[in-house]
Amino acid sequence: MTLPAEKLAELRQLIHNHIATLDLQDEIRGCISTQKGKVDEQSLMRALEEKGIVDQVMQSLNLSKGNRAKTPPKAQPVGEKTEETREVAVAGTIIQPNKRYVFLQVLGGKAFLDHLQESESTLQQFFVLHVHFRGQRLCSKPVPCSCEPAFHEGFLLELSRGARDAGRPLSRTDLLSVSDPVHLTLVRNTPAGDRELVGTCYLEWRAVLAQGTGRANTSVEMVGVSSEGNIPAGIIDVRLESLPRGGEEEGDTIGHEVLSAQLSLEKQRAAERERVFLVYAKQWWREYQHVRASHVDRMVKIFAHDENGVSHPVCAYVHPMRAGRLLDGPRGAARYVSLMPYERASSVGTGGARDEVWSSTHAFLCQKKGGAEDHATLLCSLLLGFGLDTYVCIGTKAKGLAHAWVMTLGHNGVVTFWEPLTGQRYLHTEFQPNKQAGSPLPIPQHPYSQLGCIFNHQSFYANIQPSDTVALCRFDLHNSSLWKAMSSDAIKAVTTGSGAPMWRCPPLLPSQLDTILIANELEAELRVLTVQYRQELGLGTHWDDDLSYLLSPALTAYELERCTGLSVGNEEFQDAIHNAVPLGHTFKGFPIQLTSWNPKRVFSACTKSQVCTDILSCRGDQVRMAVRTKLCDYPEGVCAVWVMFAVKYKSVL
Repeated sequence: MTLPAEKLAELRQLIHNHIATLDLQDEIRGCISTQKGKVDEQSLMRALEEKGIVDQVMQSLNLSKGNRAKTPPKAQPVGEKTEETREVAVAGTIIQPNKRYVFLQVLGGKAFLDHLQESESTLQQFFVLHVHFRGQRLCSKPVPCSCEPAFHEGFLLELSRGARDAGRPLSRTDLLSVSDPVHLTLVRNTPAGDRELVGTCYLEWRAVLAQGTGRANTSVEMVGVSSEGNIPAGIIDVRLESLPRGGEEEGDTIGHEVLSAQLSLEKQRAAERERVFLVYAKQWWREYQHVRASHVDRMVKIFAHDENGVSHPVCAYVHPMRAGRLLDGPRGAARYVSLMPYERASSVGTGGARDEVWSSTHAFLCQKKGGAEDHATLLCSLLLGFGLDTYVCIGTKAKGLAHAWVMTLGHNGVVTFWEPLTGQRYLHTEFQPNKQAGSPLPIPQHPYSQLGCIFNHQSFYANIQPSDTVALCRFDLHNSSLWKAMSSDAIKAVTTGSGAPMWRCPPLLPSQLDTILIANELEAELRVLTVQYRQELGLGTHWDDDLSYLLSPALTAYELERCTGLSVGNEEFQDAIHNAVPLGHTFKGFPIQLTSWNPKRVFSACTKSQVCTDILSCRGDQVRMAVRTKLCDYPEGVCAVWVMFAVKYKSVL
């Protein structure tokens, strides 16, 4: 088989890298020195095969002699032993000659004191380490939670700069300007399927550029979450390696002094940007308070703390995100965000009070749950990616509870509120006191009470209208008598360019769930639980598989209605049920939507409804039970789990 020239070049580069990685140069030179006279290719290959060097290289490439023409497997983070991890991970990806990579090797963890004393519950929990770097997201295999978790993983991360550098390999000097850190996020998975954020850190990978060997070992502290941000959750040992090895030109090294000077300069510039913005924000806030005395009590929020307790401008939490083909549109994005459970961060010794934590996007995606602010910033980012004029709203709901939601402005002036926790949409009707004098204030259809400010990645507006009641608000953002705006240049200085590198915008990952398999297993478990439930009541159970199948269209229609707000297929479902239920029989059905597919959790949630318990405990003649499940998956493995219990029976008086 003849390979294209570019493929041959890639294969040669791959073999060259592996020979350097396995330290086989000396053995190859030894084979050449044993050849008498002129060395020809065939005799040299025979000598290399006899010494096992060819087999060793082919095994590291995941190829066998009878299968050398096969394409190498796709890159996957793998890890068994320290050296094998590097070899297999590098072998799984063709390293292109005009690109540079950093190989991040996780060697293990220590000092995770929360797991110093193992219990039965902790033995069933697992750590998963998530990595994000310049739009690349990977995660480790689950590792049992312990004080010293046995992480042995390898992640090959590309150090690309863009199209302008595609024609030549990047030198170490070029790579100095790649200032994006590697974001490490550690999540603890529980047997019930919950995810808990343990700690995060930003790893400075450029230390490897100052090493002549192209390798650097270091330990990183996983910073605790929320109010525990000053206390390390644990330590992870890592090794960084620059690849391809052996390709650097002579003198192409970075001195430790040069690297330290570069890092110090970047830190100074970032601190100066933050200082300038803080000075501007303080002056802006004083001006805002002078407009009206009541402004001091309005919900105007300029800064927020992330999961590590670090303060950032709220505009930095929003960034346009494109979901590729993973989401079909804005309403699909709203449905996806609403399926992530709501949970505010809590701390030890706060008397049940909850901390206000605005998670970074990567941390929120890893733990798949968060507060209203996390949901609102993610939804705003996705709607911006779909081209809508979108803002995060900070205000209150009923009873004065602080809340965050999303607003879009149409080109025709239509204002739409998006509730990130439910996915519902509300049209805002502007109340005009001059034209509607004497008329009662209309009852709003939305649940929002007061509005203090709105913002996105480029703008920040504070409400300076006489009343901050949402129903009375006008959204002419260019009217300086209604909204006080921050300088867009001041905002861009801390949210764009070097002020907000690529690590703030991780991509969404497609779901890897086998939804059909999970739905079948869940349905089988629910049948077992139903039989047990009815046995305790002294009732037998007979299943109607045909009736169960007829429930499927209803579950599909329910999910479609949640996404689009349109009800479809109801007539067909009613006709099918009418044909399946004999004359004189009664049909009852109970649908429910959850985000967990744990059978016991699902059954427990269902039995909390009186309608469902009436179905499960149904008595009568010719009682036939039915149950149907459906999983609708979204990015990141987020699922809408639909379950419907039904029964048909003949009443006996």
